Amino acid sequence: MKKRWKDALAARMVDMHDDRGDVPGWVLITLMTAGLVAVIWAIAEPTFAGLFDDAIDGVTGG
Repeated sequence: MKKRWKDALAARMVDMHDDRGDVPGWVLITLMTAGLVAVIWAIAEPTFAGLFDDAIDGVTGG
C-alpha cells in the first residue's frame, strides 16, 4: 500500500516539473494583449498626437 502512494506522489512530482508550459495559453494571452493595445491606441491616438504637438509647440515656441 505504501509503495503505491509513493509511486503516485513521484509521478505527480515529475508532472509538476514539466517545463513545456501551456503554449496555446501563452499565445492566446499574447494575442489578446496585442489586441487590447491596438484598440486602446486607436482610441487614444488623437489625444496622444495633440499632447505631442502641444509639447513640441511649447519647446519650439510655435
